[in-house]
Amino acid sequence: MLALLVCVLLVGLMLIGIPVCIVMGVTSGGVFAALGQGQYMAVMAQRIYAGTTGFTLLAIPFFILAGNLMNTGGITDKIFGFAKAICGHWPGGLGQVNVISSLVFSGMSGAAVADAAGLGVIEIKAMDDAGFDRTFSAGITAASSTIGPVVPPSIPFVVYSSVVGTVSVSRLFMAGFIPGFMMALAMMVAVYVISKKRNYPVEPKMKWADRWKYFVDAIPSLMTVVIIIGGIWGGVFTATEAAVVASFYALFLGTIVYKEIKVKDLVNIIYDSMVQSCKTLFIIAIANFLAYFLMHQRIPNKIINGLLNITSNRVILILLIILVLLLLGCFIEGTAVILICTPIFLPIIKQIGMDLTQFGVIMVLASMIGLLTPPVGMSLYAVSSITDVSLVDLSKAVLPYLIGIFIVLLLCAFYPPISTFLPNYFIGGA
Repeated sequence: MLALLVCVLLVGLMLIGIPVCIVMGVTSGGVFAALGQGQYMAVMAQRIYAGTTGFTLLAIPFFILAGNLMNTGGITDKIFGFAKAICGHWPGGLGQVNVISSLVFSGMSGAAVADAAGLGVIEIKAMDDAGFDRTFSAGITAASSTIGPVVPPSIPFVVYSSVVGTVSVSRLFMAGFIPGFMMALAMMVAVYVISKKRNYPVEPKMKWADRWKYFVDAIPSLMTVVIIIGGIWGGVFTATEAAVVASFYALFLGTIVYKEIKVKDLVNIIYDSMVQSCKTLFIIAIANFLAYFLMHQRIPNKIINGLLNITSNRVILILLIILVLLLLGCFIEGTAVILICTPIFLPIIKQIGMDLTQFGVIMVLASMIGLLTPPVGMSLYAVSSITDVSLVDLSKAVLPYLIGIFIVLLLCAFYPPISTFLPNYFIGGA
């Protein structure tokens, strides 16, 4: 009964528009008080402080800063030009370029909204000029932005690692490669089918000399991926240190190489990065107290018993967990879903013998679907604001890509090697 009450309070308060961080704090403290256990509120400050002091979490503000520097420093333009040279002549034209650009940019920023709001502006303008329908352009831009948090580096994977504590960020980063490429492939197939049906234009096929020129021009930008991923895999630095290196490298490119960032621009870039970081880290801080509350009241155990009373079938349990994640993703921001649901479902995942790395991929993929589903789809809002396409039309436009992501999610849930092969091969056991 208590577990049901807590779930109703969490979801109900969010549905009426109360910010998620306040909801988590009020629910935890309120239920403690209602149960006559107000003395446990004394640990709230300590739990909140501990929730944001982990070394791993330092990666979040620096990856956010790196993404903002890239969007301002001309890096996104170079990536788009390079992708256009590679696949602009394929069926789907700039729609395919949109997906490839997001796939490359995903290896730098780790944030879907940064992709949608930064690279998305360039993609939408180019597709408008080429004669694509604005709704189609907005739909593929919103959908392709979700590749970012799956292919490393990834802010949601950093959050998941900080909650679980026993799975390294490096292992999770490696686990995201194959699912991320599968997402891109699914979207490219959808773009191909839709473009053929609607007879969308394609770009003229470039000569190899022109392609080489675009490639050379993009080399400094593409080196960001090599530095981040190569440095982590090679053991040169940790994922957190990689975020710092990425920020300094993006600053170097924007100010020295491309000369797009002026000193006066740095004030706004740093301020915006601080605001975004504070919002994310404050949610994480409050969620740490919520996790303490859930464990103290043994709510995860009650939910486990409730689910096991329904069924002990492993397949059905996994499907139920995915269903809950998808439903919550419609109403709660992805980071909050990971922070709230991971402590609850972790004992079930351990009981059914699922690899924690595999579950991390499932969590992130489910949260990506949440970015594309109203009423709280952050990527939908970001793209809608820069394209003036209504939320209803945009929600319809992303449906084919949502189906593709959902298929990838199910494959990851029931075929573990998709997410575990690379980390097991390069790193070994969890």
